[in-house]
Amino acid sequence: MTQAQSFIHRFEPGREPGASPLLLLHGTGGDETDLLPLGRAVSPASALLSPRGKVLEGGMPRFFRRLREGVFDQEDVRARAHELADFIAEARAAYGLPAPVALGFSNGANIAAAVLQLRPEALAGAILLRAMVPLDDPPPAQLGGKPVLLLSGQMDPIVPADNAARLAGLLRDAGAVVRHRVLPSGHGLSQADVATASAWLQELAATPPVPAEPRG
Repeated sequence: MTQAQSFIHRFEPGREPGASPLLLLHGTGGDETDLLPLGRAVSPASALLSPRGKVLEGGMPRFFRRLREGVFDQEDVRARAHELADFIAEARAAYGLPAPVALGFSNGANIAAAVLQLRPEALAGAILLRAMVPLDDPPPAQLGGKPVLLLSGQMDPIVPADNAARLAGLLRDAGAVVRHRVLPSGHGLSQADVATASAWLQELAATPPVPAEPRG
């Protein structure tokens, strides 16, 4: 089987036909193996596609550059989001996959949100864990009812509550069907994230797509 080569990555085939593949996007300092256990816990039957971010910050992989905590290099965010979307298309052809649902944590969730805003066709939906607004001036996007689960931490010292709420609003305004939950946790992940994400995916698989509400 031809392998996608533009990102170092891991691929694990799905265990049941019809299960949505997951695109696993690690946080700062993670790699292509970091979220494999999370992916399996959230959706045991799914194919898992897990790339390693190409940007290094103090030797730690990331998906895009930042100028300081919470301040992102906007040009790099855009370039890296397009690069990741191109990899998704490459991997889909190599492995015979439908569009995946992104499962991203922190920096990985932020790049997933940027892909939704810049290249919405690349993803079938997204689970965004501890995400914040990645683009200061996002272009108009047509998300056409794509499902998004945004899980924030009530005591998160990195992502301000109003920033996460703004991201939810931006994605809704672009036509996504967004469910935003604030969990009693910090920036790190908890069992509540796993349970909530797993239940959301099961609900998604059991129900037809919900059309986006018209925006006037």
